[in-house]
Amino acid sequence: MSKSNKHNLAIETILTHHGRDPGEQFGVVNTPVYRASTVLHPDLETLLTHNQPYHYGRRGTPSSRSVEDVITKLEGGEGSKLTPSGLSAISCALMSVLSSGDELLVSDSAYEPTRKLAEGYLARMGVSTRYFDPRIGGGIADMVGKNTRAIMLESPGSLTFELNDIPAISAAVQGHNISIIVDNTWGTPLYYNPLALGANIVVHAGTKMFVGHSDAMFGTITCDEAHWPALVDTHGLLGLCASPDDCFLAARGLRTLALRMKEHSARSIKMAQWLEGLDIVQEVLHPALPSHPDHKIFTRDFSGSGSLFSFSLPRAPQKALAAMIDKMELFGIGYSWGGFESLILPVNLSSNRSSTAWPNDNQIIRIHIGLEGFEDLRADIEAGIARYRAVM
Repeated sequence: MSKSNKHNLAIETILTHHGRDPGEQFGVVNTPVYRASTVLHPDLETLLTHNQPYHYGRRGTPSSRSVEDVITKLEGGEGSKLTPSGLSAISCALMSVLSSGDELLVSDSAYEPTRKLAEGYLARMGVSTRYFDPRIGGGIADMVGKNTRAIMLESPGSLTFELNDIPAISAAVQGHNISIIVDNTWGTPLYYNPLALGANIVVHAGTKMFVGHSDAMFGTITCDEAHWPALVDTHGLLGLCASPDDCFLAARGLRTLALRMKEHSARSIKMAQWLEGLDIVQEVLHPALPSHPDHKIFTRDFSGSGSLFSFSLPRAPQKALAAMIDKMELFGIGYSWGGFESLILPVNLSSNRSSTAWPNDNQIIRIHIGLEGFEDLRADIEAGIARYRAVM
């Protein structure tokens, strides 16, 4: 497909065709795996000027470029960089905008490894961190100090599913030289576009929705034009690169992302609606539901739903939780999400809240809705809840 025809295309078309060029690959449909360290140069001038597309394996190959081009197109950014994991993407993004003496503001619903990074490595490097109510919106202006240089958002948070009001936060810090970083793993750029809403950098645990098959660790970072030089520099200085095999798996997963997200979205909303009707369920934490406190933000900023959400049950002894989870037939017990298989995980907020106390002591259960038959999944959850009720 010529470049002139690659404008204003449907997401499905971009995912199918963008980032690959069979004409450059001897007619091969998918960009092959380029396992490379040394890349040869034809002459001294090319070596010194790097005046060729690739000059060293760590700095990029056709395998990595094929993914970067797709992600950049989807996010609407200046460019993208790939990393070995979602956490390394977050780390690189933060390091590209923070220096010793700076302050970082983090949403209190953020991914736990982000908190550990801030409280461990960043603290040792002289960066201070404060946490804020995920629903603070424009009120974040009151938290901004003279050393505040970055705001880390995760919308929704992957345990409690509050949404951040990016337009309000962006407007509130306008003119303060503060970079807004957003983890967009849940909605993906298919359903959510943080850069268009006022963010500066978007990160993904590509391990999840982009790869889609639970068989590769992967991270992506996309940013606006102003942040691109620092991101390129930081990414290079840290020596980050995703393996060529994982790049291939991510490229493969992206080809079906639109179809998978459509199914994940519809199934998760349907499951959330069903759970909300059960008398034992105290609350369903899914922003697509009208009952969710942030539903207005969801309808304004999102065009679809992710696969992941939580619900809560009355607190019961651990044996009740074990009775429910240990005998699940289809829902696997495990971290991460985004694959074809459904997952279930009990949530403990003891190490995940700093500025805002969770309002109740219910038992939170997080589930990822995969691609199994919906009725089979519902029956599995229903039987699990019955076991929980019988022991509590």
